[in-house]
Amino acid sequence: MAGGKETPRQKMIGMMYLVLTALLALNVSTQILDAFVAIEENIQKANVAQMERGDGFKSAVDEELSTTPKNAENDAKRQKLQKILKQMDDVNNLSDKMLKSIDKIKLDILTKAGEAVKEYKKDSEEHILWEKEGFCKPIRMHLAAVQAKDQYDIPMHTIIGEDIKTPTGSGKQLWADFNQYRIDMVKTVGTYNDGGNNFGITPTAINTFKTNADLVKSVQQMIKQSKANHRDDDQVLQDIYIGLTKPERMKVHDVDGVHWIGATFDHSPLVAALASLSSMQQDVLSARALALAHLKSKVSTGEYSFNKIVGLAYGPSIANTGDEVELKVMMAAFDSDNQPEVTGPGAITVEGGQGTLKTKVSGGAEMVLNGTVSIKNKSGVKKTENWTHTIKIMKPQGTVSLPELNVLYKGYNNIVEGVASGYDQTILNGNGVTLSKSGTQYIGRVSGAGRTATISISGKNSVTNKTVSLGTFTFRVMNLPPPSLFFGATEDGGKASKAETRLFARYSDSPLKAEFSVQTWELNVAGAPRPAKGTGNVLNADGISLLKQAKPGSSISFMTQVKGPDGILRKKSGVFTI
Repeated sequence: MAGGKETPRQKMIGMMYLVLTALLALNVSTQILDAFVAIEENIQKANVAQMERGDGFKSAVDEELSTTPKNAENDAKRQKLQKILKQMDDVNNLSDKMLKSIDKIKLDILTKAGEAVKEYKKDSEEHILWEKEGFCKPIRMHLAAVQAKDQYDIPMHTIIGEDIKTPTGSGKQLWADFNQYRIDMVKTVGTYNDGGNNFGITPTAINTFKTNADLVKSVQQMIKQSKANHRDDDQVLQDIYIGLTKPERMKVHDVDGVHWIGATFDHSPLVAALASLSSMQQDVLSARALALAHLKSKVSTGEYSFNKIVGLAYGPSIANTGDEVELKVMMAAFDSDNQPEVTGPGAITVEGGQGTLKTKVSGGAEMVLNGTVSIKNKSGVKKTENWTHTIKIMKPQGTVSLPELNVLYKGYNNIVEGVASGYDQTILNGNGVTLSKSGTQYIGRVSGAGRTATISISGKNSVTNKTVSLGTFTFRVMNLPPPSLFFGATEDGGKASKAETRLFARYSDSPLKAEFSVQTWELNVAGAPRPAKGTGNVLNADGISLLKQAKPGSSISFMTQVKGPDGILRKKSGVFTI
């Protein structure tokens, strides 16, 4: 372009092209570096959320221990809480050590790059360091203030050394520490004594696998062969291990056997290297939160506090003379470690936080059962409430029941059954609801705008042709309840496959048969700079591509709009673990 045989004009034009090309390259480079800064900022915010999430699980168990009285009745519970807190402390200590070792590498490469990392000043656009490290809390950094964002020699040589296949820099120790953290975490969560049963696991290093499915299979086999508590712990041990596993060797640009450290940090700009290190801290904090959540689930922490206790009794409200009836008696809220005491007429058993009473019906028009239900608070003080339950003795009369629910839903075919005891024909009429016969049942469609509707029942004797009105019953009119969001066969909050592409909205545990359709969706993946959007219930190419970026053990979220048979457009979100 600027050779010796060119004219001065051609040389000048050539040099201008070179300058223009360099400027364009510089602009692209700046955009890429800014993207790394944005990604790292999102990772740091996610790290704070994971840290607080884990802290919450630990605090709940601490609070439960502090509010549990020190007496003989609570000795077993206090011992269990103390044992769980010891495991939680071990998890925290392991995590804190790993997080600090990564922060040390961050500060090292920033210092060697000549950046100002001596002063902390929160929310300052000119300062890199915003907040100091805390217990299980990484240093809060602001990479937009880094001057040498594109510096790659220092992070590459400091972390890798000279050979991308055999790291000799700080990355060598980082790799060893990260893998040891994985082993120690799984061992800490899976090794303990419970009720005289000794459970334990000594994990082995699994860093070579072809696909994620191969990794899952190997980890499952390792856990299966251990002495872990397979009933309670297998899934969380698997999730922790896989979430902290990275392939040791890979092929990069036709070069085989490249170490993960070499592949991650080779020619990586300074801000990209810092983002990669923050991502490793996110893996640590995610594993910590997962472990602490699992440990918390093994004890009662008084999560659902209440200031009023109401005794409840429920069972059949109508019975014939001589029938045996069964009542369920329980508190409005209960602690699985603190069973209630129930009194009343008949044989009573207490299990699962509720009392079961059995007695025989006798008397005239109705039978009234009553008794007491008691439970102790955290201070050991007994709280007693009275309960009462009335049973109508069956006589020729009309009853109306909704087999699905005790309400009428707008825009839905409510199934209505009516029984006129003592008559061979049953007649139903509605006010605010249109009833149409369907076999032995009726289909009820809400036709009014009120909050209630009534159904009247009459009995007819086909021999005498006499019709008798047996009563009018009032029902609440409500919109259909919102459905649950499913990603494939996985419900909101569950673990989904990256191979899945379909979204569904339906009821997961309801007798209602309402059908919902997904109208629009928006997919967010942790660490991704922006979401993917689409219509219908099938992911488009953008959504599939974004989903593939999700790391095993990470979370993805969907925000959707779904439409039901009532024509209402509902917003429905869901979070899934990959």
